[in-house]
Amino acid sequence: MSCGKDQKGVTLWFTGLPCSGKSAIADVMAEKLRAQGLRAERLDGDIVRQDLTRDLGFSKADRDENIRRVTFVAKLLARNGVAVLVSFISPYREMRDRARQQIQNFVEIYVKCPVEVCAKRDVKGMYQKAMRGEIKEFTGVNDPYEEPLRPELVLETDKETLEQSVEKMMAKIKELGYL
Repeated sequence: MSCGKDQKGVTLWFTGLPCSGKSAIADVMAEKLRAQGLRAERLDGDIVRQDLTRDLGFSKADRDENIRRVTFVAKLLARNGVAVLVSFISPYREMRDRARQQIQNFVEIYVKCPVEVCAKRDVKGMYQKAMRGEIKEFTGVNDPYEEPLRPELVLETDKETLEQSVEKMMAKIKELGYL
């Protein structure tokens, strides 16, 4: 990526279980990119569900529609020279593959973390509620998560610090020619 009008757009698609660290990594990455004078936008699952997809639930059909809408927005932004940092569980491989097909310069980052560690990080108590049956269709507990088959990068957040994950991410986007 280069500064200004010539910036090459890219979509950095962070996928993983709830509380795996997707948003934390994407937030720091966006700050780093902006500090270098680059245009960067964040599309986060919790934030997008407050407006763009607030009419959707958590059934498979609704999750697919959620990812379809986010893919459309990311495609528009990236096409116009923005670094788009998408942090969504995006549990279904088929929808991530569709996003890859539709978005030029798509980089899939698997934020890998065991469900037990994610549950310990969960300050909202969602995992406990799902395990008690109070929440249906919760990814990783009573709804599936399909791991990526060939992500460009795997970040193991149970084994590395936030800073280490961000450094690996920065190195990867430099290697791919987006920085």
